[in-house]
Amino acid sequence: MIENLEQTFRWFGPSDEVTLAAIKQTGATGIVNALHHIPSGKIWSSAEIKKRNDIIKAAGFTWSVVESVNIHESIKTAGKGRDQHIENYIQTLKNLSIANIHTVCYNFMPVLDWTRTNLDFRLPNGASALRYHAPAVAAFDLYILERPEAYNEFTIEQQLEAKKHLKTLDETAKQNLINTIMAGLPGTDEVFTIAEFKEHLKKYEEVDAAVLKSNLAYFLRAIIPYAEEFGIKMCIHPDDPPFPILGLPRVVCTEQDLLDLVNACPSPANGITFCTGSLGANGNNDLPGMIDRLGEHIHFLHLRNVQREADGSFYEADHLNGSNDMYAVMKSIINEQKRRKDKSRTDIAIPMRPDHGHKLLDDFNYKTYPGYSVIGRLKGLAELRGLEMGIKRSIY
Repeated sequence: MIENLEQTFRWFGPSDEVTLAAIKQTGATGIVNALHHIPSGKIWSSAEIKKRNDIIKAAGFTWSVVESVNIHESIKTAGKGRDQHIENYIQTLKNLSIANIHTVCYNFMPVLDWTRTNLDFRLPNGASALRYHAPAVAAFDLYILERPEAYNEFTIEQQLEAKKHLKTLDETAKQNLINTIMAGLPGTDEVFTIAEFKEHLKKYEEVDAAVLKSNLAYFLRAIIPYAEEFGIKMCIHPDDPPFPILGLPRVVCTEQDLLDLVNACPSPANGITFCTGSLGANGNNDLPGMIDRLGEHIHFLHLRNVQREADGSFYEADHLNGSNDMYAVMKSIINEQKRRKDKSRTDIAIPMRPDHGHKLLDDFNYKTYPGYSVIGRLKGLAELRGLEMGIKRSIY
């Protein structure tokens, strides 16, 4: 019998209303965590890492994955201070390895992290989900941000739909849309103003997808030799959504992008966070096939589902329902575990976490980060562990 995937749960630290005691009841054994209070580009000291690790250990968990050690914008734009920020990043990796933490998730999305337009999209059963509504993004881009280039990026039909959507918004709804799209990094309460965001966009005026991908390769060639020395597995998270938005390029959206990434600096330390929701929002991505072909590079799994819509919109679906075949995805993951076992690899129990759960039942009584309520993710984890067991019992 192949050992189980390592079941993990994301926790945002001591201020998270989802407590470690609550997570203990989900059956998860690993915690996915980051030091969100340390600004991007600054070194995570050994003392700060130990302080957080001690809390996690005292609750009976292993700090399995860091998500994320964020990449400073100067690295993405090849701006002033890039090499110093890379040096800081390397020192953080060294300090994590000293603490016996060896898997680090990160992303290379410019300015914004994952983007949604609705953080409380109500499903027919009353549950609350996250949603990306394409006409709302177009309305924001064209008529609120007023980015001149946007008129060349949206069709006439899309522009008409955007204007139609804008007319449905009162001032409160319009401000909610702005705040939702302009939200900063997970684990923070930062929200950019329109003026601040326009300043960030200026830094990317000369950075298209080719340049951004080149800057990512530069970063990898600088850090991966050290990561390999420290025993750190770096695993990039795909862009979410997996296509350009608001004039910002995206370079981790497709199988070719992931192949380019691992080939930019071939090493066991240079790998992938396989997020079925982010990649699955693009219907052209063959998720099971991508796992079959790129599985050896997968160091971390985000398992969630989305329901795609014809206009490019999507919302977070139940983990086992939606546009992506989670049975086929899990079967491919298990086949990758078998290949690892046959090769005597030691990383068979790939850490996985249920991602972006719905708000259900008592979740509505707590102020949690969007997508990270406890009961919704507990439901997802229970479904995923059952799916994993069922497939393994039927095969082995």
